Amino acid sequence: MKSLTTKLSISVCALSAMQVGYSNAKPAERPNVIIILTDDQGYGDFSFTGNPILKTPNIDRLARENVFLSDFHVAPMSTPTRSQLMTGRDAISTGAFMVCCGSGSIYHDIPTMPEIFRKAGYATGLFGKWHLGDNYPNRPMDRGFDQAVWIKGWGTTATSDYWNNDNFDDFYYHNDRLTQYEGYCTDVWFNQTMQWIEARGKAGQPFLAYLATNAPHAPLFVADKYREPYKSLNRGLASFFGMIANIDENMGRLDAMLERTGLKENTILIFMTDNGGTAGVSYYNAGMQGKKMSLYDGGHRVPCIIRWNAGNLAKGTEITDLVQVQDILPTILDLCNIKQKNKFDGTSIAPALRGKKQKELDERIAIVQYGRQPFYSLEMPTQGDACVMWNKWRLLDDSKLYNVATDPHQDNDVAAAHPEIVRKMKDHYHRWWNRVEPLVYNKIVPFYIGKGMETPTTLTSFDWLTLNTSDQIHIRQGHIRSGAWNVSVADPGNYRFELYRWPRESGLRLTEASPEYKGVDGVQPEGVAFPIVRANLRIGVQEYTVTVTNSDHKATFDVFLPKGDTRIETTFYNEKRDQLCGAYYVYITRLE
Repeated sequence: MKSLTTKLSISVCALSAMQVGYSNAKPAERPNVIIILTDDQGYGDFSFTGNPILKTPNIDRLARENVFLSDFHVAPMSTPTRSQLMTGRDAISTGAFMVCCGSGSIYHDIPTMPEIFRKAGYATGLFGKWHLGDNYPNRPMDRGFDQAVWIKGWGTTATSDYWNNDNFDDFYYHNDRLTQYEGYCTDVWFNQTMQWIEARGKAGQPFLAYLATNAPHAPLFVADKYREPYKSLNRGLASFFGMIANIDENMGRLDAMLERTGLKENTILIFMTDNGGTAGVSYYNAGMQGKKMSLYDGGHRVPCIIRWNAGNLAKGTEITDLVQVQDILPTILDLCNIKQKNKFDGTSIAPALRGKKQKELDERIAIVQYGRQPFYSLEMPTQGDACVMWNKWRLLDDSKLYNVATDPHQDNDVAAAHPEIVRKMKDHYHRWWNRVEPLVYNKIVPFYIGKGMETPTTLTSFDWLTLNTSDQIHIRQGHIRSGAWNVSVADPGNYRFELYRWPRESGLRLTEASPEYKGVDGVQPEGVAFPIVRANLRIGVQEYTVTVTNSDHKATFDVFLPKGDTRIETTFYNEKRDQLCGAYYVYITRLE
């Protein structure tokens, strides 16, 4: 078990009684906003959606007493959903349409949710998973969050995550400072969020809090007490449900804090998940076909619950209209009366939340498309590889038509019986594709290096272009492959490149194997050794080579870089000049 070097656990119950009931906001004026996004939890992973064994009483009550969007759609994977949420735009047009492979950051000219809210006078905080860029200028604090306590990559054991994090007493980033936090990951995110919210409430400052858990995404590590009620199931599923039970418990804690502090009435609270089901799909999938990564409804239909007690919402109602995640930003801007001129693909559903009929929801055609992820590589989006939605119609792969009102499992292709509907949906999709295709292939989101930026800039194989090496297990296994990074040199000068086989914090030498790691609730296997004797660095068309020994932890290059965009690639070789792998971790420092 990791030792704690810095303990930053927060006991909300220990806060001074003087902080209770301090909300100064008038009802319906400048409401606060809390968005909670869980990871890899599907539509069927709640008791209120029919799961026969899983218990989620706090979330059930939230859904029952407020507005439940039952035909709400996200992307089939994490990053594109988050880019849609943060921008109000279709994932394909944001730059962040894939979980890794250099296509996971939002274009710099698109305003983000926290940037818009901060400009309107709100405090902005992120707690948990960001997954829209690990490096400047794509980190959460670069994109509008005043305060960020966050985990890199897609979460625990991602390539860019701190080595040997295991959900317990892990190392996360507080803005740009690496810090160890005591406790289970989900508890940390909720503790940090509640502490920050209480401080904002005491100051009378409106806030936008984005709480994005990395649970119940794998690895399925959780304390035994949460797994125990599901011990009749296999261990993986019991762990998955236990992680969800812990989320539900924390939802109850959050609600109690909002009630105690007087913040509950004038706070818009949104609960949703980021893609279709994963570990729980084989047990219960709410009658749908498909799971995470699928274009069937099971891959992208998730629950969404909205509460605002002071906002005259239609409490205790279910909205069955087709709604998509990019509707959230324009909706909360509408509810908060924040005026701006940004362009959105989504639409405000504020009237529907207040019980009014919105004709545009009947007429809209929405599209789910993202960058798929075959084994170890990125498949760029292609025309037709999408789900087109119109009311209860679903057009898949530009050819197959399903009516989920009568065929929720999408077993019966009725395209031949409804050619006019197919034509209408295809025509809409092809007009849309012609608009977004140039954004997919003609724009690049680079990492920036230079003065006043990151020191050092850490590049990992998580962001290799077109190659998926996104998990620490890939590093342990020593995948014999290499990729490139797009980099923009903002400040010309001399730079030091340090190439590592293992991350710095591991303390491992280039040529040694990583030992097995036994965590609190899981084991990371031993990693393979490579007989590295030579390291190569390619920057643009220039190549540099150095020799290394068995005692070296890294290969070091000092290079002058002119200003401008370039591409970086690395390779480790053995004595026979066989390629072994790329440098999975590269640390870049500008030399003064």
